Formats: sequence, C-alpha cells, structure tokens
Amino acid sequence: MIPTKEEMQEALAKRIGNKLWGKVSSAKVAVCGLGGLGSNIAVMLARAGVGKLYLIDFDKVDISNLNRQQYKAGQLGMDKTEALSEVLHEIAPYLEIETHTVRMDEQNAKELLRDADIVCEAFDIAQAKAMLTNLVLTEFPDKYLVAASGMAGLGDANSIQTRQITKHFFLCGDGVSEVTEKESLVSSRVMLCAAHQAHKVLQLIEENF
Repeated sequence: MIPTKEEMQEALAKRIGNKLWGKVSSAKVAVCGLGGLGSNIAVMLARAGVGKLYLIDFDKVDISNLNRQQYKAGQLGMDKTEALSEVLHEIAPYLEIETHTVRMDEQNAKELLRDADIVCEAFDIAQAKAMLTNLVLTEFPDKYLVAASGMAGLGDANSIQTRQITKHFFLCGDGVSEVTEKESLVSSRVMLCAAHQAHKVLQLIEENF
C-alpha cells in the first residue's frame, strides 16, 4: 500500500526537521548523465525528499550497466530517463520529474538547465564533462555545480573526496583514476563518488536556499 503524499511528507519532515524539509522539498536539481553516477545521485536525492529532478540522458539501459547503475534487468532497452523515472517513483511516488532524452550539448544545455538550482555533472566522457563545466561556470555563474572526476578501480575508499574549486563549483572523486581495462568501474566506488555528490547537493540546499 502506497502512503499518501501527506504521510510521506510528514515522515520526512519528522526525520530531518521542518526547516530542512522546507528547503529540500522546494529544491530543483538537474542530473546530467544517468549512468553509474547520475542514477545513484538521483536515487539518493529522491530518498532525501528533493522536490524536483531534471533527468537528462540520451542513452538506453544496457546489460553492461547493471553492475553499478540503478536499473533492473527487466528495463533493458528502455530509455534511461524513462527507466530511472520508474525506479524513482517506486521510491518517492510524489517526486516531480522532468525528463529530457537528448544528448546535452552547447546548443541545448542553457535551456535544459535554466530552471535548476543545482547542476550535477555525471557524464562518462571527459569532453562532455568539460563542456558542461565550462558552460555552467560561464553562462550560469550563480548556479551551483557539483561534478566528478576519478572513481575507477578498487582503490582506497577514503581517497574519494569533495573539493571546493570555486565559490559555486565542487568536484568529487579521487581526481586520478581513469577507466581502463585494469581500472574498471565497480559499483562500490562509483556509488561512493555519487554519494559525495548527492551529499554536497544537500549541504548546498541547507546552506544557501
């Protein structure tokens, strides 16, 4: 039996306090890339009670995603935006979700990110990471950007850290490890980095909104 919206709101407010609940429930966060980082970030923010998520990815769920991403075997072949929306609404049925099944680029990014309070960079490709970072810092200097760099392999979990680069730009990861045949992506370390990103988002909401 699914609880009512009021029951879920009351439970979350009781857990984190009315003041923080008021901030979190009105926050709008864009998750750019819905792979190992983005799908885990979105799940954590949904559980935390974030009011609206913008889910942006052009890809479909592949069997190779199942070792570290928040998808299920029965969702193979689905657009990641659609599949992740299903997962999130099972967790938080009243979460507001806006999906964009597109490849983000310099031409569409401004429109896609216009209404978000905080942007999470969760791409796999270095060029896409650089594009989004440069665009947000240039076009949206007042928005907060939480990005990632370095989470491959089975290295020390404590090497995953969050660093403040500028007033509005935070970078999570070890800053070193790259995806190679030897240093592949595994669920535990990817989820650690995603948790750093989600936690920074919640800190920013509490401190600035």
